[in-house]
Order: sequence, then C-alpha cells, then structure tokens
Amino acid sequence: MFGILEGTGSTVLDPRFHRVIPGSARVERLWSGARWAEGPAWFRAHNTLVFSDIPNDRMLRFDTMSGQTSVFRQPARNSNGNTVDPQGRLVTCEHGGRQVTRTEHDGSVTVLASHWQGKRLNSPNDVVVKSDGSIWFTDPDYGILSDYEGNRAESEIGACHVYRIDGKSRVLTIVADDFVKPNGLAFSPDERILYIADTGASHDPVHGPRHIRACEVSADGTRLTDSQIFATCTAGLFDGFRLDVEGRIWTSAADGVHVYHPDGTLIGKIAIPEVVANVCWGGPRLNRLFICGTSSLYALMTNTNGATWPGAVTSA
Repeated sequence: MFGILEGTGSTVLDPRFHRVIPGSARVERLWSGARWAEGPAWFRAHNTLVFSDIPNDRMLRFDTMSGQTSVFRQPARNSNGNTVDPQGRLVTCEHGGRQVTRTEHDGSVTVLASHWQGKRLNSPNDVVVKSDGSIWFTDPDYGILSDYEGNRAESEIGACHVYRIDGKSRVLTIVADDFVKPNGLAFSPDERILYIADTGASHDPVHGPRHIRACEVSADGTRLTDSQIFATCTAGLFDGFRLDVEGRIWTSAADGVHVYHPDGTLIGKIAIPEVVANVCWGGPRLNRLFICGTSSLYALMTNTNGATWPGAVTSA
C-alpha cells in the first residue's frame, strides 16, 4: 500500500524547475487513512512530523526513523494548521476550539487567542511564527459552516481576517481585513513579504478569489502595507504552502504541488493522486517535502531546502 508511487512524476513548465527536483526522485506514500489530512509540522529534535486529520478530530505523528504513524492527540478540537515556534513548541489552529493554542514542553496547552474585541474567532485555519516570536494566523469560517470540520455556528465577528499575536504582550491585532476566505500563509525568507492565499472561490466559484497575494511587511515588522496578486491557481484552489531558501513557493493544488519562482512564474508541478491540502519541509537538512493529500501523507526528496529562521516555514 505504501512506497514509491508508480506513474507519478513532475511536469516541467520552465527550465528552472530542473534545479529543484532530482532526476531519480519519486513521490512516496508514507501513510493513508485520513478523511482530510492537513497542517504538517516538522520536529527536527526527534525526527517526527505532526499533522492534523480534521474531520476525524485527531492529530497524528509520523516517525521517520520507524516509518510508523500513531495518534498524537485525540480529541484535538478539529485542529487544522500547525507550526513550530523558535523554542520548539507546537502552535495549533483549532476549528472546534475556535482558538490558537500552544503545546508547552510539559504537554500543557496554552490558549494564545480565542476572541477579538470580546467576540469569538471563526475557526483559525493556518499559522506561521515570525523570528521575533509574533504569531500570524488566518481566520476564515470553514470550521463553523458545518459540523464536518468543526461545529456549526454563526460568525460572531461577521468577517474573515488575518491576525497577529504579539510575541511579548500577546496583544491580538488585525493585519488584513480585505480577504474573502484567508487560508494558507508563509513569510518570504527575509520576512519582508507575507504570502496569503484567498480561497473565496470555494463558495463562489465564479467570482470568488483563488489566488495567493504578496503582502509587504512594514519596517517594524508589525503590519502589512501594500499587496498584490502573486499567482492565481490553475487547478482547484491554493491551500497551504511553504517557501524554500531561494524564495520559491511550493503550494498545494487540486492536482498536486505547484512550484512558483519568486517572480511569479509557475515553473513546475508535482503530481499527487489526491487533492493536496498542505506541505512542509522536513528531514535533517530540510530537503524532504512532506505533502498532506486528502487521505494520505506523501513525501518527496528535493534539491533545495526549506527556509529557516528568520522567516522559518518548516511547519503549519
């Protein structure tokens, strides 16, 4: 059931794609059995990957040394996106809890954000930590639209925003309020740009956005200023994505993983036999791309490395 996937491969759309995929590389299926796999986060200290299975209300852990996958946490409040902070702690977006939490080294869970001006958040979706310790996350309403990925409820805020939690004061601020359904997000390696996906087309296929926007980060690192559309998805919707050390974006799509050069050119595609939700870098050298498909966990060795601090994107 697991191992190398015959018949899968890469589509080269630009010669620059040859630099990042070894000629002998093949996609591996590492595990299967999820309803909707999401939020992979790499823990370098013990060579494991934690990821979410949202509808099954559990978090799973893949051990690269043994090749075994086990339950990390269940129930998990319908966790979605995950990341790891500079201290090696797990930061999680919870649909069911409608909050962002941090799992401390002793296993206790700290709530970092649950309300905006006294109103409950919708359903935090994806998250990234900046090198200054601030936490940036998206809050669309997917987790409250039905009981499938959370708990059906009305939005108390009435809109879907992007937020920042200050790394010292924990003060919550809105950094973007002009997205329809903000989703995946990641910083550029120099942290001057925050890329954010908008998947509004999920509920408005004709007029809804299906793109990634590049948002400039203010000089003090606390706000977003100008933004522009970086890329529009050509197969389904972008969801989660990560950047490599040279600023290329490796993003989920309906037919696999799409790779974009920093100039916005789609340079290649990696075929996956399921809709992809999210990716992250892992392995001792951060050159192994872990891929969460609909029901399965996949991996691919590459010729590049995931971005590290500052602008770390090794998880979420």
